[in-house]
Amino acid sequence: MIIRILFVGDIVGAVGRKALKTCLPRLRDKYNPGFIIVNGENAAGGRGINASIVKEFYEWGVHGITMGNHTWDQKEIFDFIDKEERLVRPANFPPGTPGRGLAYIKGKEGELAIVNLQGRTFLPPIDCPFRKADEIVEQVRKRTRYVLVDFHAEATSEKLAMGWHLDGKVSAVVGTHTHVQTNDERVLPQGTAYVTDVGMTGPRDGILGMERTSVMQKFKTSLPVRFVVDEGKWHFHAVVIDLNPATGLAQSIKLIRMDEEQLIFE
Repeated sequence: MIIRILFVGDIVGAVGRKALKTCLPRLRDKYNPGFIIVNGENAAGGRGINASIVKEFYEWGVHGITMGNHTWDQKEIFDFIDKEERLVRPANFPPGTPGRGLAYIKGKEGELAIVNLQGRTFLPPIDCPFRKADEIVEQVRKRTRYVLVDFHAEATSEKLAMGWHLDGKVSAVVGTHTHVQTNDERVLPQGTAYVTDVGMTGPRDGILGMERTSVMQKFKTSLPVRFVVDEGKWHFHAVVIDLNPATGLAQSIKLIRMDEEQLIFE
């Protein structure tokens, strides 16, 4: 028996939600994951998440939702984040911040701890993710051996550092935030599955999910520009991670990459 996790990269706007709804039933049939986790910090118009989208994700079969630096972009999140036990924001926000950075997800094969951390390089100031990781891992390993860390960070080097820092201590470290899937998935020497960035699920022909004309204008002029989520065809990025039930460590990690015109369900 194996413990299988399907983790879906940053879901961007309505196009990303459409892609998730389209793909999840057939990915469940193909891979039969025990746990489905998604990053939802861009799910509402490209910035943040709202209560109706959280409910929608759960209705589609998602077990847990991670966030990131756009956690607070929808004002209504303050009305529900403390009540949502399967929604996690970066754990290294200062003490007293609403919400939680750790959740336990019950499945038929056991219990998975999902941890959300945010990097500090090229992102707003926040508490040290490495110290917070040590604190949380010591806590959760007393309860479950299955631990997934979503490290929401900008710098490749910081993500790699976290992977090596937690090698052998958690089941997987998956990077999010940059919206470009990296080709470096591997199981590290001590048994932790790692990928620098899972990628994004959303508009294929925009720039990181945003309408490309406005992004190009920003680069060309350096003037303030309002970014909006692109429309059109979607692409879908995720990883499938298999864990050894005896140790909680990874046996394999596989990238999933497809779009509306190139599906892999067969």
